[in-house]
Amino acid sequence: MITPSNLPSHELMGLKVKVEHSTNPCLEGIEGRVVDETQRILVIEEPSGRRVRVPKDVCTFVFELPPRVRVSGRLLVGRPEDRISKRYRR
Repeated sequence: MITPSNLPSHELMGLKVKVEHSTNPCLEGIEGRVVDETQRILVIEEPSGRRVRVPKDVCTFVFELPPRVRVSGRLLVGRPEDRISKRYRR
């Protein structure tokens, strides 16, 4: 089960997400579902069907779980399979 405390070490594909803040103002406000993930990139599919590649390390994301969860993209940098086995302090 995904909770706010284990979100950084959980699988992100399929989750609703919004880019809340970014050093690149063009990325702010992008929202949709995570459809792919690499070591440094989240691919977000917007409701229009457009897919946007968003760098993790320069963004703050808000994931829609039963509560909203704000996560610094720097916590998400890393290969997904390696990140899942990491433990994070809250």
